[in-house]
Amino acid sequence: MNRKNLFFGVICLFFFCILGILLLIFQPFSFTNAGKDRERRQTRIIIPGETNGDGRNLADGMEKMAYGDSIEVKAALEEGEIMVAILTQDFDGDPAEEQILAYRNLLEIESPIYITYIDFDETNRVYKRIWNAPSAAARPGTISLYTQDLIGDRSVCVLLTGMNGLGEHTLTIFRKNSQFQPDAPPYDSSGINQPFTRIAELRIDGSISIQETERPQAYHLGIARGRSFTIAAYGHDYESNNILDQVEITYAFNPGNGLYEQSKITRIPGSQIEQRRLRELLSGEPGVFEAFINDLWYYVGPEGTLDSRQYIYFDPPSKELIFFGDEAQQIFTWQNASPTRYGLYISSQNISVTTLRRFLDIELESLDSIRIKVFEDVRLKIGVNASWDGSYRRAGTVEQKQIQTAGGTIDSHIDALYDSSLGKLRFFPDGVYELNSGGSARRGRYAFFMINGQELLELRLEPNSVFRPERPAAETRPENSESREIYRVDAAPPEEGVARGPRKNLSLSRVRLGTMGIQELHEGVISLSAAES
Repeated sequence: MNRKNLFFGVICLFFFCILGILLLIFQPFSFTNAGKDRERRQTRIIIPGETNGDGRNLADGMEKMAYGDSIEVKAALEEGEIMVAILTQDFDGDPAEEQILAYRNLLEIESPIYITYIDFDETNRVYKRIWNAPSAAARPGTISLYTQDLIGDRSVCVLLTGMNGLGEHTLTIFRKNSQFQPDAPPYDSSGINQPFTRIAELRIDGSISIQETERPQAYHLGIARGRSFTIAAYGHDYESNNILDQVEITYAFNPGNGLYEQSKITRIPGSQIEQRRLRELLSGEPGVFEAFINDLWYYVGPEGTLDSRQYIYFDPPSKELIFFGDEAQQIFTWQNASPTRYGLYISSQNISVTTLRRFLDIELESLDSIRIKVFEDVRLKIGVNASWDGSYRRAGTVEQKQIQTAGGTIDSHIDALYDSSLGKLRFFPDGVYELNSGGSARRGRYAFFMINGQELLELRLEPNSVFRPERPAAETRPENSESREIYRVDAAPPEEGVARGPRKNLSLSRVRLGTMGIQELHEGVISLSAAES
């Protein structure tokens, strides 16, 4: 009898093994799909660029990289509605994620930016839109959508910043309603059973910023409340004849009615400068203020001195911004620019970390200085500690354009002529270089600078101009595929106490700057030897 049971057990085991093999063959488990399911549950921020009349996205290749993952709107949009920004996260603590979607209706003339709340219907097992509300913003290219605990009670506040059709900065804040019950409609404008309530909506011709304050450790541990953040709005002082005079309006949260209310007004005097030139720069005409800031700007420290170790370079023709600080250079694509009463509002995107966006509110301070407020994408921290807010002065006013290093000084610009395998390379003291080779001349901009103790040379090309060493055929790139070249400079350091002149011999090795630092490209070294003019 035992032998029969053993025989029967072996037969069953064999049968189940065959069945398992067949299931693996015809219905394999995909670890890739499982990873995608987990990925869909992550929080994502999507901020597309401008669109044309039929709703198709006109974002360039760089922008597409920023939101090229399989992003899905969990509920269908209506006819004429196009997505502007999307925020996916858990708003109510249940297993399913919800979405806040900012969209624009192309069927409406001068349509504002709306936001809608998409929640999961447990009864029907589908996502659906359960609430919509307009915001004060109207220009899609200026929109930033994020959440923050403004009140200090760990409630979710949705903030939507942007500009309206009048060129004013706007901020619309919605607070999550803790009493909201998804299964108890209606969701009407009376505020009864709505998932979010509007607690602030500001419009001003200057700028708007959240003034964060330090909260106690008990707040971070979840055992006490924190202080509410205040909001500062800067606008034109209509009681003054000086265009640059401003007022600072402070708004504080009122627990009694659950709204942000005006609490203080402070007048801020501006510089007394020539009003005619001022009106020309602030006229709002396309390209006027962009041409004014098209330059290198050094940071002005609290003592009023220039700091050449931190600067911003604006390059409107190439649609780029370069930030240098903490010995790190960051390059951003200039995506959108909107004139404001005091200057320009720029939205940009990092070319290396494409999910990082940076908004700059630039105000004219004087005819050779500007004041900048930089708003980082608050959803992403990348460990760059430089604070970009403050005053900047045009580099042309710097008396000594040099960077101090351990081995002496490195001039940003030199006056020298070199022979090389590519031809004669001339560096002019105004920051222009010229390469003569085979009877043709190519021109561009250049700068020597230091990163982590290494001297680098950046060559910025003019349109229809290319400067690169000979490469193998497999590495040949299309004409004008790059706008800059970065080279590591190898040369003997200057001696201490010796008057500085052009170095006789230089060796250039092409490198790439990125989030990993300086990366070698292992291309041929270019040798430069001093030549007579």
